[in-house]
Parts: sequence; C-alpha cells; structure tokens
Amino acid sequence: MRTTSSLRLYRLTPALLSAVFVLSGCWGGTEPTRYYVNPSADLSAIGRVAIVELNNESAYPQIGPDVMESLYQAVQKKQLFGLIRVKKTDPAWRSLQLEVDAKYSLEQLSAIHRTLKCNAVVIGTITEYQPYPHLTLGLRLRLINLDSAELLWALEQVWDTSDKTIDKRIRDYFNAQIRPGYEPLRQELVILSSLKFVKFVAYEVAETLEPIN
Repeated sequence: MRTTSSLRLYRLTPALLSAVFVLSGCWGGTEPTRYYVNPSADLSAIGRVAIVELNNESAYPQIGPDVMESLYQAVQKKQLFGLIRVKKTDPAWRSLQLEVDAKYSLEQLSAIHRTLKCNAVVIGTITEYQPYPHLTLGLRLRLINLDSAELLWALEQVWDTSDKTIDKRIRDYFNAQIRPGYEPLRQELVILSSLKFVKFVAYEVAETLEPIN
C-alpha cells in the first residue's frame, strides 16, 4: 500500500514523516517495513542519484562505510537509475558545507545538483547499531529530487535479529539468494556476521524501491 499524495521536502516535519510511514507500503507478514514511495514519481526516470555517506549515531564508527557500500551494491542491482557514492570527506560534498541529514532549502538542493552532477540524492542516518547480544541496525533514509525538492522515497526501520519475523525474512532472503543446500549454514553466518547482516538489511531496503508500473 502507498500513500495517495506527494509531499514537498520543505513541508516534511518529523510528525508528518511519521504519518507517512504509518500509511505507506509494507512487507508481507506481521512485521512492517515502514517506507514511502511517492505515487506521482517514476523512480526509473530519475537518471543519476548520489548516495551520501550516512550520519552515524551509533557507537561503532566502522559500521558506516559497510552500510554505505552495501546499500550502493544492493540499490545498483535494481538498475533503476545511475548511482554514485559520495563520502562526507569528498571535496565536492565538503564544499557545500551541509549537514548530511538536514532539511535543505531549494537553493541548497540546487547547489547539490550542480556540485554532484546528479538529479536526486539519498541522505540519512544510522540511528542505531549493536553487534551484541544480538545484531541490531536502524536506518532512516530519504531520496530527494534535487530539481523539484519532492520526497521520492523514504524509509525508517530497525532490524533486530532477536525478532522472529526478522529471522523468517533472513530465511526467505537466503532461499532466494543462495544455492539449494547451503541455506542453514548461510543463515547462521548472517546472524553471526555483521557484514552479512548489513547486506541482508541493504537488500530489504533496495526491495522497497519500486518503479511505477
């Protein structure tokens, strides 16, 4: 299910964002993945998108590069648009002097468009990460059209391996991705390996990106 109206970025308050997630699409089963896809936007027609290195609010700085690389690979496999990675230390991004997950003015969005030479940008935050006692990863992401300032897509979710619904989705993920006969071993590896868990999360994020049919 999707919402039936578009939102402009400059009107997107935290309360409105929360409402969008409540009304937006979800995964099957009992546990929703809260995401929004603008019903009036064709994601396959965007052109070129930049994924900017996410803010990291966790106590584990090393998880940031892993999340960015996994998201880049998973979204690239969707083949919806051209994709580039932009680190916060990149001279082009640093020249803009912008906070990664801030609310941007139209002038700032135009500056991003000119500097990064892209049509839209993915920005956001790693809201939490814990490697133990069970792997947990939280993300808040937005895809913004730099020409119109429209919110094209957004997602906010926490993945926790102690959750039985997450366990089922991991099983489904490897049933689809791994050769028959390797599922039990691979599933145990994703529970034990931070990087494999991040790749699973990135896969689920990418699956919420849908072109208009």
